[in-house]
Amino acid sequence: MQGLNAPRRARPLSPLILGGVIAAIGVVLALGGAWLAVLGGSAYYLITGLAMLASGVLLFRRRMAGGWLYCAIFVLTVIWAIAEVGANNWALVPRVVAPLVLLVAVLLVMPTLSTHPHRWRLGLGASLAVVVLAAGTALIFGRMAQTGPALALPALRYDMADPSLAYAGDDWPAYGGTTSARRFSPLGEITPDNVKSLKRAWLVHTGDMPSSEEVRGTYGGENTPLKVGNTLYVCTPKNIVLALDPATGKQRWRFDPKVSDDAIPYTAACRGVSYYAVPGAAADAPCATRIIFGTLDARLFAIDARSGARCAGFGTHGAVDTKVGMGQTPPGYVSINSPPTIVRGVVVTGHQVLDGQDRWAPSGVIRGYDAVTGKLRWAWDMMHPEWNGYPPQGQTWARGTPNMWTTASGDEQLGLVYLPMGNAAADYYSSLRRPQEKAFATSLVALDVVTGKPRWKFQAVRNDVWDYDFGAQATLVDYRGIPALVLPSKQGDIYVLDRRTGRPLTPVGEIRAPRGGVEPEQRASTQLVSLWHTLRKPALTERDMWGMSPIDQMVCRIQFRKASYKGFYTPPESDRRSIEYPGYNGGTDWGGIAVDPRRGVIVANYNDMPNYVRLVPRAEADRKGWAPRDQARGEIGGAEGAGDPQAHTPYAIDVNAGWRLPLTGMLCKQPPYGGMRAIDMATGRTIWDRPLGSARTNGPFGIPSMLPFEIGTPNNGGAVVTASGLVFVAATTDNLIRAIDLRTGKTLWSDVLPAGGQATPMTYSVNGKQYLVIVPGGHHFMETPIGDEVVAYALP
Repeated sequence: MQGLNAPRRARPLSPLILGGVIAAIGVVLALGGAWLAVLGGSAYYLITGLAMLASGVLLFRRRMAGGWLYCAIFVLTVIWAIAEVGANNWALVPRVVAPLVLLVAVLLVMPTLSTHPHRWRLGLGASLAVVVLAAGTALIFGRMAQTGPALALPALRYDMADPSLAYAGDDWPAYGGTTSARRFSPLGEITPDNVKSLKRAWLVHTGDMPSSEEVRGTYGGENTPLKVGNTLYVCTPKNIVLALDPATGKQRWRFDPKVSDDAIPYTAACRGVSYYAVPGAAADAPCATRIIFGTLDARLFAIDARSGARCAGFGTHGAVDTKVGMGQTPPGYVSINSPPTIVRGVVVTGHQVLDGQDRWAPSGVIRGYDAVTGKLRWAWDMMHPEWNGYPPQGQTWARGTPNMWTTASGDEQLGLVYLPMGNAAADYYSSLRRPQEKAFATSLVALDVVTGKPRWKFQAVRNDVWDYDFGAQATLVDYRGIPALVLPSKQGDIYVLDRRTGRPLTPVGEIRAPRGGVEPEQRASTQLVSLWHTLRKPALTERDMWGMSPIDQMVCRIQFRKASYKGFYTPPESDRRSIEYPGYNGGTDWGGIAVDPRRGVIVANYNDMPNYVRLVPRAEADRKGWAPRDQARGEIGGAEGAGDPQAHTPYAIDVNAGWRLPLTGMLCKQPPYGGMRAIDMATGRTIWDRPLGSARTNGPFGIPSMLPFEIGTPNNGGAVVTASGLVFVAATTDNLIRAIDLRTGKTLWSDVLPAGGQATPMTYSVNGKQYLVIVPGGHHFMETPIGDEVVAYALP
């Protein structure tokens, strides 16, 4: 009788809560899965969603069958995932990890639905076994997914004493090491054996930090210093130039050109400055050696390399206004953020024109100035090839023409400067382009430095509407005894050209290009590709979609199926999104490549991300308020591609760069998003290829995961190769600088930088001691923290 009056054991709420969660997820998967199936996609999500709904309802009703049903769902999910993507560990993450977490929860809840005397022991044991099995499987799959063994590194092939090309020696006298842009140092004190002992030798602050939160959103340093003799030259985002002691970092002088915030285009950046020694000048003469550089407000300065004083004989009080002859140029529309290239005493500079604003934006004219006097020697306006200098009175250089926003390379012996050209204004619409613009856009143009006239050109994209402008310097090399250059592209293709004529020295072919879009008659039926080597990966499929869970992966699959995608060179459309792969930050951008000229090895870090784009009809863009940047409204900077008006064309452009999900911020394509590859220049074969960048600062909702796994992050900035067989690179979004073994591709050393390392490092020697220097300024587009540090490393 007493037992009849005993209180009932409280029934736990955990099955109700977990059942409700699983049922809710099931509803989302079932509804989204039905939509995906109608679009022709995988039926997995619909089937799994319905099964999870049933499992959740059963658990909510405290039925043990609900738990067993979920166990079956998980097992079948794992089988499906492996069948779809194999042992690709990153591809398995959204397919398996979240379901695994739910499985552990189910195994812990199932004992509450049982009366078995050992139910908790069984439940905990099963949960532990599942976790251990999952960890072991992840470890095995992770090792299977690692880069395979490297090919043998080529033997020493080439003589470093090539008389046609300069070598950096103990210094770093130009942005790419020299004007040949090989980013190679013959120094060898720091080796693969001792690099693990590398320590910070000194750190200094430049003091150039944003004046407001609005300006903070535009900062991105990108600087590679110069080292000439006993001085290191650094420039900051707003073009302040500092001369530092290369052994201690102590400041010797500082020059501030007083650039206003309203001159900042998308990014406040100074990639570098240029050094020039005046031939025949007395060593102690003012400005016998000088630093020449451009500014965000499009002035070209020459200052004394020893004192930082303005060179009075250069232009007007040491400066030339490069906007003269351009006509109307509102603040921020025209800037110089890359170092000029100096060949035979001529300072060759292009400029960045604010992208996506107006079809008739300021001109992309290229100019050559006298390095001593600052006088304009020539100007190349492709629409007015007969003009040799400034436009006739009352006229301006042709507006809207392709520009060179990045850095040129040069050949002193041939008297040529190699210009990586951009696109005509309004990147994504081509019907208003003139024949000369179509002929020179997205081309490498070899200009005669004496006359300013084109000697030859090599065009990589016909009538470009994908923003595939050349961002990287061409790198000058010796190729089988022929003076050549290596030309990387945003599409990932790498070409080797005779630098005297532009003739391809490695196989080049064509692929059929899809037609369609809003101007099908403008699209070329074929496009150029390198048959020698490409960094681009195969065309995307639905299986390449990613996320952190099955739900956001399903959303990405739906977006993939909804979009227009016909493979490489899919033209943009207006009635729906299209997929551009690789996107405009794909392949090789302004960081360029590095080359070990002794072994003939190319080292290229690259991006592998799509863009999700749509042409927006003018009326719709007007309703959204998309208009050209207006300084009168106090606008500074801007998000390139995200709502660019392309005024005076029928369409604005909306670019989801990297193709991100709106809520979590995760990218829709599965990792890796960036990598590094070593290539045998003699054969075009890959020596090794590896993801570059860890997941430590990446995660959903912008929350750093702090996971050390090499996911392969987006990267901006190049690498440096040394004679000892080391590759130094930062560039990634994990804020690390790395030393990588040229032989194997393995990381031998790394250090956490005080800000984002979106810059190319450099190396030099002082009194026999080798230093490695990086300017980690951060970058708003890469979402890395900004800073004003200059960091030097050396062996103890």
